[in-house]
Amino acid sequence: MSHPHAPVIITAAICGAEVFRAQTPFIPYTPAELAAEAIRCYHAGARMVHLHMREDDGTPSQDASRFLDTMQRIRAEVPMVVQFSTGGAVGMPVAVRADALRHRPDMATLTTGTVNFGEEIFVNSLPMIREIAARQREFGVRPEIEVFDSGMIDTAVRLGREGTIELPAHFDFVMGVPGGMGASPERLDFLISLLPPGATWSVAGVGRHELPLAQAAMARGGHVRVGLEDNLFLSKGVLAKGSYELVEAVRAMAETTGRPIATADQTRALLRLAPIAAL
Repeated sequence: MSHPHAPVIITAAICGAEVFRAQTPFIPYTPAELAAEAIRCYHAGARMVHLHMREDDGTPSQDASRFLDTMQRIRAEVPMVVQFSTGGAVGMPVAVRADALRHRPDMATLTTGTVNFGEEIFVNSLPMIREIAARQREFGVRPEIEVFDSGMIDTAVRLGREGTIELPAHFDFVMGVPGGMGASPERLDFLISLLPPGATWSVAGVGRHELPLAQAAMARGGHVRVGLEDNLFLSKGVLAKGSYELVEAVRAMAETTGRPIATADQTRALLRLAPIAAL
């Protein structure tokens, strides 16, 4: 378990593929909107942004040019770690999901298993996982192992042994998706117990679990992902006006628990990324 007073990395998951303006008017769609929200989140305390793409009408997209446009806008303003989603939207083929990796973000997700995702199935067979991992290696993109259930950690360890991915790695526990692992501190402790030596980890609680699990993660020395991808509400019935408000809520938690917000340089060191000066 990480030191409970170590710097905390806040990741902002700012749009996802499942949330639309019919649910909240504050979800960003265009590259300009996504970049502006990421920059707000950076100034609120987030040091990494988890990016999905949308078309201008909100349709989920893996358009590599939109990823590049958004990343360039962010990097022109703030030293934020940029992480692309390779999950896209349920049903997208692997070639589409992995295409934007050629633009060399700092990190990209690698989900190491298939999971029921609400009424749908998020498919990640071992051949698909290896294909995405190979593309990440080709372009020097560091994976974040995205975990929806405990067996995905076991699979990541197996992939590390076979040389498909490099361990230690950074893991993100997405907890509370209907069909995946439930969200509770007890389940979080179980997931932490399965991690390989040297791993870093964060927690993304879905819906009403987001902020309580953020508190649990900080108490255990871990890191936190929040944003409108995972949760729309700042409190019961109160829509967050953007992912930045959820980042601010976590920053306030960190201040009360003695967890300093990681600097840009500390974030890159903790995640084993090249320093800013080398970019």
